[in-house]
Amino acid sequence: MTAFSSPSLLFDTLESSFTDHGRVELIEKLLSIGTALSGIQDLQELLHLILSKSREITCSDAGSVFLVEKRDKKRCLVFKVAQNDSLPSASFHEFTIPLTRKSLAGYVALTGRSLNIPDAHNLLPGLPYQLDRNFDSDFNYRTCSVLVLPMQDMEGELIGVLQLINRKIQADIPITPDNALEVTQPYSQEEERIVRSLASQAAISIERNNLQENIENLFEGFVRASVQAIEARDPTTSGHSERVADLTVQLALEVNEVETGRLRSQLFNDRKIQELRYASLLHDFGKISVPETLLNKRKKLYPEQLEVIRQRFAVAQRTLQMDCAEQKFKYLVEHPAHFHQSGDVEGCSHCRQLQELEEQLQSAIAQLQRYLQFIENMNEPEAVATKRFQVLSDELFVELTALAEYRYRDIDGTLKPLLTQEEMTQLMLPRGNLSPEERKAIEAHVTHSYEFLKRIPWTRDLQDIPIIAYRHHEKLDGTGYPLGVTEENIPIQTQMMMIADVYDALTAADRPYKRPLGIGLTLRILREEAEKNKIKDDLVELFIQRQVYQVLGHDFSQTG
Repeated sequence: MTAFSSPSLLFDTLESSFTDHGRVELIEKLLSIGTALSGIQDLQELLHLILSKSREITCSDAGSVFLVEKRDKKRCLVFKVAQNDSLPSASFHEFTIPLTRKSLAGYVALTGRSLNIPDAHNLLPGLPYQLDRNFDSDFNYRTCSVLVLPMQDMEGELIGVLQLINRKIQADIPITPDNALEVTQPYSQEEERIVRSLASQAAISIERNNLQENIENLFEGFVRASVQAIEARDPTTSGHSERVADLTVQLALEVNEVETGRLRSQLFNDRKIQELRYASLLHDFGKISVPETLLNKRKKLYPEQLEVIRQRFAVAQRTLQMDCAEQKFKYLVEHPAHFHQSGDVEGCSHCRQLQELEEQLQSAIAQLQRYLQFIENMNEPEAVATKRFQVLSDELFVELTALAEYRYRDIDGTLKPLLTQEEMTQLMLPRGNLSPEERKAIEAHVTHSYEFLKRIPWTRDLQDIPIIAYRHHEKLDGTGYPLGVTEENIPIQTQMMMIADVYDALTAADRPYKRPLGIGLTLRILREEAEKNKIKDDLVELFIQRQVYQVLGHDFSQTG
């Protein structure tokens, strides 16, 4: 029998099978079932609904649903759900059975034919299938009438098997081995046709559910691969996206529990939580477009810049040594040495002159080495901001001035500075390791993220991901970037992510350009930012009071 592929065919069947009153009542029931099937996302819930409604229509005491799955490269039937009114306390667990014709479900799955059996304990001899009587034996039950139907999608592809057991003459009668034959009856042909069509509709719903799950798995895989790509290019922030996602989701869950104040009206269901998680994981994806040398910059100067500077110092030192050697040679040529017969050279003016040239050389080399060490100290990201450099600000200025004025003779004979103006500017950065131009290039990752994410055809439940991720560097007072928008234009989801992002940036131990802060100091900074109207005060207080940071395994006693 061909499965019904549309509601209209189902209703045609109904019209020829029931009285007017019964037909209208059943059509209304089936319409409500179809509506319910289309609105369920959870597979287990969907299967239970399919089974319960099929049992309700047929007045079946029990039933089960098997789905066809591929495990260990072989197709098999997976026992998914079961219901039994006469055994309400019985527990059923998922298991698999081979896809063979020996079982009732296996036969239906392989042939696509329905089985309508009046008494499963009294099958005709020679049939390829048989009832597995273990259930009846284990649970003291008696299986009589059985209706086993294939669940096929619109293309006839088998999705699973629906099995109904013991059509009762009265719904509220419990079945026992003693009364089973008296209180049950065979399934009618009309019921078989209706339930078979309902099974096809259920198969379509299951297929839709599987498709939705596949789409979600696809999104999940894409997001994971994207995060991996980000971290591969920027190892200094490895794990940042995951931590921000964990913090943001946990904060959203805490918001769901708020019953008073301005946050009580905010509620995030499972789909919104998923949307928020994806947006948090992908908020830095635009870094994929930022030059890798800039992402991996650890200090004020790039490694190759520092290497060039060291080469200049080596040339400068070599030039000094050559100049000193030339002066010594010239002096010796112009003033032949006349040593005392005694060999005493202390009073020899020629020797003293040569010694002075050597001392001048060593002094000049020592000055170069001090300059180089000074540059390497200044190259540290927090050098200018440290207490040592603040206290020695006058000496710092003198040292920098002398260094800027120093000239060495290059191999081509021209005089050149040890440091270029660009290098000097980079070393004088008051905080961090990025110049204003480099910082703008880094900040552009937000726009890159948005431009990339908005190209993805997100499902309706996930359509706000681009805008949530786009504004995570904005500030409530409009001083953020890239748009400079204020609170009313920043989604509440983004406002939660902003707090998580700041928290992780301050406490992360993997940033080479700064030391991690302790939890207590970080929370004080969050409160200060909230007082300045940079981030949302209600969310900050909830973050602190509910100790959201513990989701990362952090404890308030931690210091850093």
